Amino acid sequence: MTLDDCTTAIRAKVGDDSGLGATLRFDCGEAGSIYVDGKAQPNTVDNRAADADCTVGITLDNLAAMLRGELEPATGFMTGKLKVAGDMSVALRMQRVV
Repeated sequence: MTLDDCTTAIRAKVGDDSGLGATLRFDCGEAGSIYVDGKAQPNTVDNRAADADCTVGITLDNLAAMLRGELEPATGFMTGKLKVAGDMSVALRMQRVV
């Protein structure tokens, strides 16, 4: 999956109201970022690299695996495949979205 594919998949999962109530950024390094604004009504998903309540550092391959259901977020965190910075409660709510 490309960054655009992942952005489209996350946008579909988030919908108009994800219940996230916060901002979340997936930082895929050189591949780019996906920014979820769960405070905006309707929620928005784009590729800006803005500050967020929670930032998840993850490779594009691991993010794609997570979106396909091949990698559980909790497992990814425990095995070091994703790193969380900021509000950990937002990362926990992310599991409902992704």
